[in-house]
Amino acid sequence: MTKSKAWIQAVRLRTLPLSLSGIILGSFIAKYNGYWDDLLFVLSLLTTVLFQILSNLANDLGDSLKGSDNAQRIGPIRSVQSGLISFKEMKIAIISCAVLSLFSAAFLIYFGSKNLPIELIYVYSALAIACITAAISYTIGKRAYGYSGLGDIMVFIFFGIVSVMGVYPLYTKTIDWMLILPASSIGLLSSAVLNLNNMRDVKNDANSGKRTLVVLMGSNLAKLYHSLLIIGALVCQMIYISSTGHVGAWIGILPGIILLFHVRKVMATRDPKEYDPELKKVALSTFGISVLTSIGLIFIK
Repeated sequence: MTKSKAWIQAVRLRTLPLSLSGIILGSFIAKYNGYWDDLLFVLSLLTTVLFQILSNLANDLGDSLKGSDNAQRIGPIRSVQSGLISFKEMKIAIISCAVLSLFSAAFLIYFGSKNLPIELIYVYSALAIACITAAISYTIGKRAYGYSGLGDIMVFIFFGIVSVMGVYPLYTKTIDWMLILPASSIGLLSSAVLNLNNMRDVKNDANSGKRTLVVLMGSNLAKLYHSLLIIGALVCQMIYISSTGHVGAWIGILPGIILLFHVRKVMATRDPKEYDPELKKVALSTFGISVLTSIGLIFIK
């Protein structure tokens, strides 16, 4: 593997659709309700992509420093672990990405905060800093929360609640509490992706001192937990779509068929290696639910 490919791998392009799901859904729900701004949409997408890349780079460095990225790990070889990217190079990349993320978030808040109460502007500023902090501290630092079983709840909050419910008021200047349903749906599915990743690497994580939720509860309970995440997400999305009274939005549930077959596969799996192909199914199904629901709301009467 060349160094350029190592950097591409460190960015983890396959994670980006998942990170975009909440922004897309929240933005197009705003459009469905009569609000839209091209610049805000572009800035929102750019900011969330930078946050995700920052998290991926920090994860690569943090897991290598802590030893959980090693030869026994089932997943793909990470860039720092491979030796193609040095610790110093990755630290520089993380700092650079953090600065870019901060600037992008600042522009988003500046252009989206018109007619917003000053208190809400402070909230958005705090959220931007929290997103950057959370992206880095997932695996980096003595109190990295990804090593203490808190990764799932943080993913639920930032990928779901903050993403969907955070972007909506930038367009509408109002808060719609019904968005807790689609936000929870995206958050639960995002947590399912992380849970699946942790189920795949449970033995190595346990041996490396990485106390993920899967390590804490055990593989059998993790399967049940995984099923509840998927089913809970689909139920939340169906309740929200039903509340809109918009028949066309029901096409957003179609990826749920793939997810139900996925749950069946997970429950029957015994070899952790078999979880790896399932990651893509859940991530792309989440993106599909977001995009198809958006298409249904906007283009299907």
